[in-house]
Amino acid sequence: MHASGQRVRVKTHLQAGRTVAALKDGRVTEEDAAAALPPHLPVTTLPQPDETTCGPTCLHAIYRFFGDREPLQAVIARTWQLEHGGTYAVFLGCDALRKGYRARIYTYNITVFDPTWFTWPRVDIAARLVRQRELKRDARVRNPTEGYLEFLRLGGALRLASLSPRLLRGILRCRLPILTGLSATYLYRSTRERVEDGAPDDVGGHPAGHFVVIAGFDEARRRVLVVDPYQPNPYGPSHEYWIGVDRVLASVLLGIVTHDANLLVVYPQPAKAAR
Repeated sequence: MHASGQRVRVKTHLQAGRTVAALKDGRVTEEDAAAALPPHLPVTTLPQPDETTCGPTCLHAIYRFFGDREPLQAVIARTWQLEHGGTYAVFLGCDALRKGYRARIYTYNITVFDPTWFTWPRVDIAARLVRQRELKRDARVRNPTEGYLEFLRLGGALRLASLSPRLLRGILRCRLPILTGLSATYLYRSTRERVEDGAPDDVGGHPAGHFVVIAGFDEARRRVLVVDPYQPNPYGPSHEYWIGVDRVLASVLLGIVTHDANLLVVYPQPAKAAR
């Protein structure tokens, strides 16, 4: 377990005025592009208590990064869960918004979102989600819709931006960790799993989803630092490991198979950051 207990001052890791501009529509300002990219952000995670609590455990790690010392079990207790466990990133974003943070989701889940909803001029996404829910019975669409409607109502932002190393670098240059829902099966190159008990089964199994935090970018070696609450993972006994950025980007996109495929960026309100 890697949990230093170090209190990270929000003011050091967040310049709130620049953050909103840099994240808008997935673009980065010239000022942000010139900023020095830190080796990695000091994000630490506790081990997830069970097979299905990776999402709230990652969110808890981000809260800790911003100096919030709420117990992990409190975050887990109020997280919306699927029937067989697990959650969607949007419900993690809603939790952050209710706590007074800001939240932005970069979505690549075209099962839920039509790409044309994000073209200019943008349509009323909430209205389109409601209409889609009326027309479709697919649980993959209906289950997260309430969460997205609540996310938008609470002031969350949704974006469809090209998933690329540049996008990851731009967010990390703002001193912001990235919580991502992705395919664990592809990230780990592991055996697919049975839904009923999570046991490995290369024939009868299905792809598994997962949440991790991206906390660093090594431009020279084209790799990112992943903070992973799951143990044991294939990359050693640590909760942190460096892995090729192409593997991670592919894992995010393949997360659509398990209804993930997103980046969630949570950051404090400017007033909180200025303390």
